Amino acid sequence: MSTLIVLLPPRDPAVRSEEWHLPDLPFLLLDKRGEPQRIGRSALGLLPRANATVLIVAARDTLLLAASVPPLKGPRLRQALPNVVEDQLIQDPQTCHIAVDPVELADGKRVVAVIDRGWFRFVVGAFAGAGHRNVKAVPAMRCLPLPVAAPVEPAEEGEQPQAPPTPFVASLLGHVVSTAPALIGEMAAPSPAAVVPRIEIAIARGERAALGEGLALPADSIEPTLAALAGDHPATIYTLVDLPGDEPRLAGTRNVPGVAGAEPIAFEALARNALASRLDLCQFEFAAQPWRLDRATMRRLRVPIALVAASVVVSVIGVNVQWLQLARQRDAIRAQETELLLNAFPKTTVVLDAPDQMTRNLDRLRTASGELSPSDFLSLADGLARSLGPVPVNGIAGLDYRERHLEVTFKPETKVDQDLTRRLATNGLNGSIDSNTGKWTIRSGQ
Repeated sequence: MSTLIVLLPPRDPAVRSEEWHLPDLPFLLLDKRGEPQRIGRSALGLLPRANATVLIVAARDTLLLAASVPPLKGPRLRQALPNVVEDQLIQDPQTCHIAVDPVELADGKRVVAVIDRGWFRFVVGAFAGAGHRNVKAVPAMRCLPLPVAAPVEPAEEGEQPQAPPTPFVASLLGHVVSTAPALIGEMAAPSPAAVVPRIEIAIARGERAALGEGLALPADSIEPTLAALAGDHPATIYTLVDLPGDEPRLAGTRNVPGVAGAEPIAFEALARNALASRLDLCQFEFAAQPWRLDRATMRRLRVPIALVAASVVVSVIGVNVQWLQLARQRDAIRAQETELLLNAFPKTTVVLDAPDQMTRNLDRLRTASGELSPSDFLSLADGLARSLGPVPVNGIAGLDYRERHLEVTFKPETKVDQDLTRRLATNGLNGSIDSNTGKWTIRSGQ
């Protein structure tokens, strides 16, 4: 199954929702074996299609908090979540989309991811409109590599064991990109007023670096700000490299400034971490439903649906026309059979089944003239006797005649060869054997 991983820009709080626009997006396309197939930057409508799409949501748009989540599910959990995080948010929680991490923390709390519902609906709807049906969204903080925990020195006798230090992970993801159409492209050619560019920062902290948030900091204040936020916690800093579109030959002023001691992290590594993350923001009303038909899909399917509907109508009309033709042929044949019966037997008063009545009348005439009917006992027995061939006559255990056919039971020690059926057909008879009882049924072949 192919997978498309896309890095999203952060929402600009100063831009109104009707002016939201997605710029060219960095992406990585993996084939069904997980091997890189394409990497680059493209507009939303030109992104390659894949079986699954993973969105890396900007750290500045998501907030990962630890909260005591009630044991609820479905719509009831969705209604309770705003009250759970209300005291930790500045924004009205009713305007936020809140997702729950499936993995519990050591203290039993759960990590909840908070994002503006309007922005998230815009992003998910934009990708759905572009034909990306199976969508997963992961916060950028969950795409950072987890630092290796430092060894804890054993406690001396009588001392409490020390808890492992809480990690602090920060990553410089790139320059701030606006989501307003009028401002897209400004970072490629910064104005003189934009002397100090702002850099996107993703911060992961807490147990297993499960909590986090995002910041946009001026390039000259990154190091002191990160040092103040990390405090006494061991800090690991990464700088995103190999981001499609940030190559010096394409955009020489867009390189992310370095930070002392920062480790490089490639965009492919960030994308693969997003693919492996278990936290998916697409929950509740945003849960992936590849089978749901939206307006964009219906527009693409209009012509095929119209062709199928036309084919069904033509098929129904053709079947009815053929049925009418066959019905007329059937009525004509029945009229001919009735006419033939009345011409041969004028005294017939009621015609129910002309072929059967003709057969019975002919049998009565044969009997009245002393001629045996092909389905009489004597006729069937005579034909059987002439068809036995190598089968001995004394090998027959019994003969039963009923309803114009003869039932023959052979003795168990009698061997009936396979050519008996052919010899019966030569003498104008049809023979078949019942595999359950071993009886042969002999009928007239006429």
